[in-house]
Parts: sequence; C-alpha cells; structure tokens
Amino acid sequence: MPGTNLTREEAQQRAKLLDVESYEIDLDLSGAQEGGTYRSVTSVRFESAEAGAHTFIDLVAPAVHEVVLNGHSLDVAAVFRDSRIELKHLAAGPNELRVVADCAYTNTGEGLHRFVDPVDQQAYLYTQFEVPDARRVFASFEQPDLKATFQFTVKAPTGWTVISNSPSPEPKGPDGTVWHFEPTPRISTYITALIAGPYHSVHSSYEGANGQSVPLGIYCRPSLAEFLDSDAIFEVTRQGFDWFQEKFDYAYPFAKYDQLFVPEFNAGAMENAGAVTIRDQYVFRSKVTDAAYEVRAETILHELAHMWFGDLVTMEWWNDLWLNESFATYTSIACQAYSPDSRWPHSWTTFANSMKTWAYRQDQLPSTHPIMAEIRDLDDVLVNFDGITYAKGASVLKQLVAYVGMDEFFQGVQAYFKRHAYGNTRLSDLLGALEETSGRDLTAWAKAWLQTAGINILRPQIETDANGVITSFAIQQEAPALPAGAKGEPTLRPHRIAIGLYDLDDNSGKLMRAERVELDVTATELTQVPQLAGKRRPAVILLNDDDLSYAKVRLDEESLAFVTEHLGDFESSLPRALCWASAWDMTRDAELPTSAYLELVLSGIGKETDIGVVQSLHRQVKLAIDLYSAPVGRDAALATWTEATLAHLRAAAAGSDHQLAWARAFAATARTPEQLDLLEALLEGTQTVEGLAVDTELRWAFVERLAAVGRYDEAEITAEYERDRTAAGERHAATARAARPTAEAKAEAWASVVESDKLPNAVQEAVIAGFVQTDQRDLLDPYTEKYFAAVKDVWESRSHEMAQQVAVGLYPAIQVSQSTLDTTDTWLTAAEPNAALRRLVSESRAGVERALRAQAADA
Repeated sequence: MPGTNLTREEAQQRAKLLDVESYEIDLDLSGAQEGGTYRSVTSVRFESAEAGAHTFIDLVAPAVHEVVLNGHSLDVAAVFRDSRIELKHLAAGPNELRVVADCAYTNTGEGLHRFVDPVDQQAYLYTQFEVPDARRVFASFEQPDLKATFQFTVKAPTGWTVISNSPSPEPKGPDGTVWHFEPTPRISTYITALIAGPYHSVHSSYEGANGQSVPLGIYCRPSLAEFLDSDAIFEVTRQGFDWFQEKFDYAYPFAKYDQLFVPEFNAGAMENAGAVTIRDQYVFRSKVTDAAYEVRAETILHELAHMWFGDLVTMEWWNDLWLNESFATYTSIACQAYSPDSRWPHSWTTFANSMKTWAYRQDQLPSTHPIMAEIRDLDDVLVNFDGITYAKGASVLKQLVAYVGMDEFFQGVQAYFKRHAYGNTRLSDLLGALEETSGRDLTAWAKAWLQTAGINILRPQIETDANGVITSFAIQQEAPALPAGAKGEPTLRPHRIAIGLYDLDDNSGKLMRAERVELDVTATELTQVPQLAGKRRPAVILLNDDDLSYAKVRLDEESLAFVTEHLGDFESSLPRALCWASAWDMTRDAELPTSAYLELVLSGIGKETDIGVVQSLHRQVKLAIDLYSAPVGRDAALATWTEATLAHLRAAAAGSDHQLAWARAFAATARTPEQLDLLEALLEGTQTVEGLAVDTELRWAFVERLAAVGRYDEAEITAEYERDRTAAGERHAATARAARPTAEAKAEAWASVVESDKLPNAVQEAVIAGFVQTDQRDLLDPYTEKYFAAVKDVWESRSHEMAQQVAVGLYPAIQVSQSTLDTTDTWLTAAEPNAALRRLVSESRAGVERALRAQAADA
C-alpha cells in the first residue's frame, strides 16, 4: 500500500493522462478557535487524455463524506483509502470532481497548522504545503507539474483576517465572515496558501518602472507587534524587487506580495506565491547582532527570488528541486552583495563561512548525492532539503557565473523565464538557455558538477629558488573516495578559481592582496599555473580566492604557518573567512588537532571584525571541544575557552554586537562556581557589564545554562516564565526543564517526546534541545538503548516533521564511541528501516565516526 507516498513513476503516469484546469476550495474555519476538524469542499476541473481511464487524487483526511465524479456519486468506502481517492471511468476531455471531507487542524507545522497564543488566547492558522501537504487541506493532484488555478472561499470567525495567494477581498455575509478570493494564476499545489487569524498587519507598496505598483503587506501576531520593524523589512523587500526585476527582466508575476511571520514554523520560510510565510523568530524580541539581520534579509530575498524561480517557473519533478533552491540562494546573496546601498556587501563572506561549511559537511556524509538528485518518491525528497540542494548548488552556480560571465548568465535566465512562464521545466531547459547566451557548451560542466557526488581538494605545489622566487607553481586536485555507502565514483572536475597573493603591509600591519590570477583548473590531477613563475613568493598564497569554486582548499606549509600567526590581519573579510573555513575543515578531517584549532581561534578571533564569522567560530569551537577533543583534555580545553569568552566579554566595546555574542558564548559553557555566580548576578542585576542589556532572550540563555548545571530548578524556571508568558517563553522554559541534570528531568522529557505525541512541533524541538547536554554524557548514556528501541515506531506513527525531529535530535551523537557505532550498525541491519529513516540515522552515525577520528588526532 502506498500510504502517503507517491512515486515518480506514478506522477509521470498521472501527468501524461491529466491536464488540470482549476480548483475551487471552500473551507469552513468558523470553529478554528476550538480546534478539531473543519469542513473542506473541493471542486476540481481537469481533462483526461483517455476515455475510461482511471487515476487517483490525493487527500489526507479523517473523514470523507461525498465524492462526486461527473455528476455521479461514488461509494466513499470503496474509493477512499490510503490517503487516495480512486477515480475510474474518466471521460475523454473535461471531467469535474467534487469532494466533501472533514480535514484536521495540525500542531506539527504541516497542512493547516493551528496555534493558540498564550498572550491573548486567540487561535492563529497558517498552511505549509511543501512537499506534499496541500492534500491535508483539500483534495489535490499533489505533484508540481499539474498546475492549475486555485480559488479559495473561506468562512472564518468574526474579526479575523484571511490571507491567500490572491489579494484579500472584503469579507461578505451578515457578520463579515466569508472571504471569497479571486482565482490565482496557474501554480503548483504546494505554493498555495491560507493564513487566518486576528493578525496584526502593516501595509505599503512597491513602486516600480512604467507605473508598476505592487501592494506589500507584513503580518504578525498582535503580541509581537511592538517588536515588528516593518520599515527595515520593507526596505530589504524593495531592494529585492529592484534588483531581481532588473536582472530577470521579468516583472513580478503576482498581484501582491505579503510576508507573514507565523508561529511554530518548521523551516526558515516558504515561498507561497504572493503570500510568503516566515518563522516569527525573525521578529526579534531582544537585541540581536547584525548577523541576525543579515540572515533575515537573506531569507526575505531568498523567498522573493522564488516568485520567479519555483513559482513562475517550477521544476517538473523533485529531482530538479535544486533549480528552485540553489538559484534562490545564489541570487539572494548576490542581491545582498551587489545591490546598491545594501547593508551587507560582504554577504559572500557569510556564505563562505556558514552555508558552504554546511555543504562541505553534507557532501562528506554517506547520504551525499548529486545536486541533481535521484528522487524516486516523496520519501526521498522529504529528506533532500539539505546542504547540497541549497548551498552546494548555489556554490556551483557562483562558479558557473564566473565561467560564463554574469551578464551572459542573467541573459540566459531572462530567456528561460520568458520561454517557460507559468510552466514546468527540466535541467535541460535552463542549460539550453544558458548555452545560447554564453556560447559555451555546458554538457561536460553539467555532468561533472550536477550529476556526480562528492567534493574535491585543491592543494598548491610550489617550488622556489634560493631568492624566494617561484620557479614552478601547480594546483593538485584530489577526489577523495566517497563515504562508505554513498553511490557514485570520485570525480575530478573543472574549476574556475582565483589565486590570491598576500603580503603584510608595513604601514598598516594588514595582510593585503598584492596580485590576483584567475584561471580554469582542468579536470585532471595537476594544473600548471605558469603565470606565477618568476614572481617573488608572497607571505600567503590562497587558492580559490574570492570563493569562486566549490572545493576544500589547503594552504601550503609556509602560508599555513604565516596565517596561524596573522589570520586576523587580512584586510578583507572574505580571505579571512576562507582561511577560517579551511582550518575548521582540517579539524573535522582530523588533519588539525582540536587543541591546535582552539589555539588558532584564540590567537585570531580578537581581530575578527565580521560578527557573523565570530559567531560561527563560537559555534565551531564549542562543537570541536565537545566532540572532537580527546576526552582526557576536554575539561582543560573547556576551561581555557570559557575563560577566554569572559575576557572578551569584559573587553568588548560597551553595547556592541561583539559584546552580546561573547556574552552568549560565555553563557554556553560557564562552569566554575565563580562563572555561574556571575550569571546569577547578571540575572538578578547585582552585577552588570557596562553596555550589556540582559534582556528577555539573553536572560533565558543564562537561565538555561544555570538549569543545565543544576543551579536552577523548577521554581526558578517557573519564575522566569512568569516574566515571559509568551510562546517563546514557553519554549525556553521547556528547554530549561529538559536540561536539568537529574534522572527525573530526563525521564520526564523523554516521555513527553517519545512516549507521547501531544507536544506541538516547536515545543517538542525545544524539549529535545534541552535534553541533549554535552556535559551530561553519563546521565544520558542509558538513552542510547532506549533510542534504538523506539525510533522506528516513532517514525512509522508520526508525521514526517515530528518523526525527523526525534530521529535526528535524540540520536546519541554525543556518545562518541565504537560502541555507539556498533549499536547503530546492529539496529540498521535488524530494524530494516525505510530509506528516509536509514539515511537520517546513517548521517548521524557518520558524525560519531568522524568525531572518533578527530579525537584520535587530538590525542
């Protein structure tokens, strides 16, 4: 039985048979305040290529009351099962189907999510349909290439606002509760949307060329309204409209553009056409660093780019998901980097130090796959929103732009949009357009970069004479073996890279780029670089300068030694980020001991001006000490790091982003009685650090750490929650309770997540975050066996999002031992999990295996 899965073969058969024209969807949400179920009536018109053919329409619903096909009532008991309604004896040409069902509100962030705000006790709804969850709200042919128009009619409680893909109409009816929307353009099911509740809103417009005017809206719950910085959000949005419409040469394709900050959202945001939903943690309740605003801006621009990439032109099947996500990622960061008056012209630094490290990690797991992945069914795609689809794909696109030229690249994109507007495409459609405008044959490039898995390593080979003049320079390319279990073969690839030559400036003391050479690295083991022969060897030679290509880069011995002393002295942030990333990658690869990585960070982080890089280093150092350091030296390393965080906190400029970042880093590892006394004193206000605002979110960071070390218990956590009786406060309190270092607290947390399915998605995630504490290994050790006893049942009985939280979050990743590997292997053999669960557990296992190697290197 297929369950809620759908194979590519089934989708292809259905696409050959059907041409879907329109949906009319009538939803009665008048009882949403109470929850439960709601009435859903779907009328869909479609054409069949064959008389007498049979197919199915998708629906996940607790009850179906009526199925009428071409005027004939069907026996519901006979045709509805396994989340499908069977449709037989179709007419050739037009058909009409009507389905009446009771659908269920969810608390998992899938389908129609219902949330009750503890501040005002009002219900708030929003839909999340990617990948296959429109069928939880209305009967649908749930695949991206069966586009149609969608017309929603919604009955909602009095006083509510209802938002969808089309502009919100004036509500009708005697009590103003019926919202009848105009039909959408032809779009895919997964980008339809419905958001309803007593939301707060701010409105404006984008005024473009030739009289273009696009209504803009921003929405959030009233309890967050005081924190909503709508002017800043509108500013970034207008920047995106200007840049994208110029580069794409295609006007924004929908009637309005709303951005809705919604609660308990599983992802960062979702590109529903004209009605983008965004996690409401991006409405900042407390002071955050500029890095947080940069990430939010990238999210805003990413979703806006999707209005063209993904919504206007949509992939035919999910194997080309990267066409959506990689392009949206590349263009959003390019917009930040190149748009006039951007606040974040150094966005490629952030990309190099965060997103690309995500890609490198993903590409070295046993689940690594080509950018253009093999997607056999929906189970495959559900676990494929990963670092390869987003970050590696965007990295490869950045290289492609360098390879064909930016103007030629965007000319190809423009032709692609005009040719395929409101349609569906394959990779070949885009490559064809790019070949036309660039004049390059991209067949070999696409095969090497999009259809193979794995990562390359680039190393310099340098020879100099007695006077320090370069006599020979070559780039050695390696293709390491793919991880055990991965499909494919190691591949040498063509790379477009730059080589930067850096020297220390005597006047400024800064490492300055003296020269730059850009070239093509061939898909061979050795590429000669004759341009550098005869030049004096500089202090640092940096491969892949400007981060044009996607490859792991190593420094030669002399450059590494110089960088170790002067990493913080690079004048520009991007080469610093590339060197930091290289050092981190060497640590993960057990080429650089954790102790040496810690020494490197401590020597250079004080000079690092990019706050995003500083915060990345904070996370990486803590992870390295927790998982990659030899156990015998871990406590000493933690003590050294924590003392350094406190010293930097005290030395940072009052009120600066660096001060706030160091305060959070200190709170994450504070351990001595004196350090914990300081956290308590900062909370109580009996001590202060000049300029440091111990506001709501920072208070919770302190409380969670004090709970994890046993200083705070239920009384203190409850008291803090009384100060912050909000949804965010509820999540923080759940984390703090689960973090307490007692057997009772761990048992309670475990039971609430594993033995019960009542927690909402965001609260479950918060409990898991508190449960796993790296300095509680002994306390958590018994849960390794409990995890493997429970995880398969959880996977088979919960929705995808909820089950994935458990499968990944509760895996015993901090129990770095051969025993954990052996237990995992035994379970993988005996339990016979499906492909998606096997992938997630195997990825977690690979993390333990890597940590063992790194610990051995550190020892």
